[in-house]
Amino acid sequence: MNIFYRPSYQSDATLFIDQLKAETPGMEERQREGLALLWDKSVDRDAIGAFEDARVAQKPYVYQNTTK
Repeated sequence: MNIFYRPSYQSDATLFIDQLKAETPGMEERQREGLALLWDKSVDRDAIGAFEDARVAQKPYVYQNTTK
C-alpha cells in the first residue's frame, strides 16, 4: 500500500466546484456554449494559403533607404 494514498480526500477546490455544479443546473452546457463562441471555429485553409501567398518579403534592414 502506498503511504501517500488518500481514498477519501477531496481538495477544497474540488468540493467547491462539485457544490457549485449541484446548485447551478445547466452550468456545464453554458460553459460549452461559451467555449464554442471563441475556440471551436472551422479553419478556411484556402484563405490562409492566400494570405501566405500575398505576403511581401521584408528587407533585411527595415530602416535602410534604397539608393541608386
